[in-house]
Amino acid sequence: MKKTGFYIIKDKFFEDMPDPYLKGNKAGNRPHYYCFEDSISGICWMIPLSSRIDKYRRMIEKKEKAGKPCDILHIAKLDDSRESAFLIQDMFPITEEYIEREYTIAGNHLMLTSEHTAREIEQKARKVMGMLKRGIKFTPTQPEVMVILEKLREHR
Repeated sequence: MKKTGFYIIKDKFFEDMPDPYLKGNKAGNRPHYYCFEDSISGICWMIPLSSRIDKYRRMIEKKEKAGKPCDILHIAKLDDSRESAFLIQDMFPITEEYIEREYTIAGNHLMLTSEHTAREIEQKARKVMGMLKRGIKFTPTQPEVMVILEKLREHR
């Protein structure tokens, strides 16, 4: 897998990790962003994307109006010229065996080519991951990522 690439996850992952709050596969159409790999376990962290820009833009604006940083979401224009929302609060661990394929547009693997944007997302994701490890919940519909992480570690 290439860092900053977008991937489609196998349905088997969602069957093996039956968390009702994982952002599903949308029939193999939901791209996930490969953010970083945990160097100790070799487990990768993926961030689901959403095309519901207006919904997430309102959430970001609300937080910023309250004077709070919004590390749980990030909106960026991708190389397909469309904006996508990175749902950092819903990121989850995965191993490479659960990756179906590269997410492609017209046969080309979609990558996040802006180094600046990739850095911003990774900084937010590392901050969010630190909070997740401390048991902080951002939404009531948040996947139990530490449970998934434990299951993945047991399978190694």
